[in-house]
Amino acid sequence: MQLAPARTVRIAAAPGRAPLVLTWRRMLPSYALAAGLTCLVALVAIGWGTVRISPLTTLAILLDHLPLVSTGEHAPTYDAIVWQVRAPRVILAGMVGATLAFSGAAYQGVFRNPLAEPYLLGVAAGASVGATLIIVSPLFITAGLLSPLPPAAFAGALIAVGLAYMLARTGPVVPATSLILAGVAVSSVGTSVVTYLMLEYNTRTLAILNWILGGFNTASWTDAGIALPYMLVAIVVILPYARILNVMQLDEDQARQLGVDTERTKLIILGAASLATAAAVAVSGLIGFVGLVVPHGVRMMYGPDYRRVLPLSAFFGASFLIIADLIARTIDPTFEVPIGVITALVGAPFFLFLLRRQQRYGGARI
Repeated sequence: MQLAPARTVRIAAAPGRAPLVLTWRRMLPSYALAAGLTCLVALVAIGWGTVRISPLTTLAILLDHLPLVSTGEHAPTYDAIVWQVRAPRVILAGMVGATLAFSGAAYQGVFRNPLAEPYLLGVAAGASVGATLIIVSPLFITAGLLSPLPPAAFAGALIAVGLAYMLARTGPVVPATSLILAGVAVSSVGTSVVTYLMLEYNTRTLAILNWILGGFNTASWTDAGIALPYMLVAIVVILPYARILNVMQLDEDQARQLGVDTERTKLIILGAASLATAAAVAVSGLIGFVGLVVPHGVRMMYGPDYRRVLPLSAFFGASFLIIADLIARTIDPTFEVPIGVITALVGAPFFLFLLRRQQRYGGARI
């Protein structure tokens, strides 16, 4: 038995029907539609706020900041609002949403479990410890290039993932169940440390909670530049494994019989996804449910082929978080709602729906 050709994957169809053959050419319209929708959502979000700016004016201002492009004179106030305030925020929200959704799809593919999400291996807990240690220390700087908070959160997340991986490792093999349990244990320890620090330094509790709930109110082009390389590396590394993820949905033993090095595949995909998630968390705080809701929604609409699920999750994840951030900053004119509250209001009911659905059809596979 051989793997499907490199540019074609066959998905089993209903009895009596021919198998559905998907090629990259047939997938391009879906990619183009999702990319166009994301750009449209971003354009509207940049122009929407206390000061309303039309999409055409917003687009003209953005283009005017590109090299060798001039679209005429614009009001300095509009230019400052679009380029210095809203554009970095919307772009960063899109990048973080794309990363969390893409990483969530990768996690779900590796663990063959639709309830898996990017924080499963302790990324969130490790980042929280790193950020909290900075917030309660004299080094705390709320924003700016010199802020040690993003690097500390990034380092904490990587340490937590590395610790979970080492705890789960049994010789050359890392069983999926052991890896999940190790991630849960590391997360519990991290949560306990953060709770202790919040009680010990109660004057900084509000600052810690604001970071934990996530947000983009201090977003800048610098933050986007910090996170972008890690996110691009994760996409470039993971996307070629889409066809192998399709094979791994059968069973690890069957995948090995077909020539797939499952341990190496898990290490590469989970490592790249965790690295990108750590970078996203470092610049945005903890934003839950994006990596759970979006990939599952994509599978419900477009099917289980990971050559569609991975890129479409990135596009729709960006749109989802941009819309959530827009709601968070405009729903109440007196203060900004933490974006984690908005995503939880959508994600928690969806999680319960998935859990109930898994129970109805025999439970989740891990």
